[in-house]
Amino acid sequence: MRFDEAYSGNVFIASSQDYAASRAVIYGMPMDYTVSFRPGSRFGPTRIREVSIGLEEYSPYLDKSLADISYFDAGDLPLPFGNAGRALEVIGEYVKGLLADGKFPLGLGGEHLVSWPVIREVYAKYPDLAIVHFDAHADLREQYEGEPLSHSTPLRKAAELIGGKNVYQFGIRSGTREEFQYAREHLNLYPFEVLEPLRKVLPELAGRPVYLTIDIDVLDPSAAPGTGTAEAGGITSKELLAAVHAIAASDVNVVGADVVEVAPVYDPSEQTQIVASKLVREILLGLVK
Repeated sequence: MRFDEAYSGNVFIASSQDYAASRAVIYGMPMDYTVSFRPGSRFGPTRIREVSIGLEEYSPYLDKSLADISYFDAGDLPLPFGNAGRALEVIGEYVKGLLADGKFPLGLGGEHLVSWPVIREVYAKYPDLAIVHFDAHADLREQYEGEPLSHSTPLRKAAELIGGKNVYQFGIRSGTREEFQYAREHLNLYPFEVLEPLRKVLPELAGRPVYLTIDIDVLDPSAAPGTGTAEAGGITSKELLAAVHAIAASDVNVVGADVVEVAPVYDPSEQTQIVASKLVREILLGLVK
């Protein structure tokens, strides 16, 4: 696969054209083939990039500017439409190459199933990996209507791969009884809230490689209506940004991240896309060492 050329034209603000010199690589995963309610997240990566033009390059939270870091935007990966299995293979192959080149992979979804092949490849490089997961939904089903490749299954797959006690879930407020039972028994589950339990957990993750996956529906629909499966009772964008900053201020070694489930068609106000874009900026400035 190509790594040093972009797959599509529009790029995140201030991105470099020099792949070799870039520490991080942004890449889009435009897939929403298995969603159970509203499709449209395949358009998320493009729109997150487009609204980034409205961002300042400087983060007053971190006192850093995008001019201080070199990152490459590869555009959206060319995924075979309708073929979830092959699409996941393409994503995994691409991320494997990024990791081999020493890059920090920063993925834009797409439905949450796209995180699964990324986690698999990151774990292959970092066998002591932990996952920090912000979401409204547990995503711990083994299958959905008989289909194991579903946006409701990626964290179950990840837990079975790396061990459930290496998975930390925050903000969860939706799932089946069986999912919550599984999480309480096998994972580190912190339902409903994000910031305060995260601050308590970060010291035990110090020094460990961590993959951060953010489903935008961890936010309350009043803050992010543009998502496929909105869930009432979520956190504010201020809290989510503060959580990213708490990770940035810790000794956790974040080795990759993604922001998924942005579906622009459901948010003509653009607030969902705008907060996702700001999250990307803060991840670049705070978590890419």
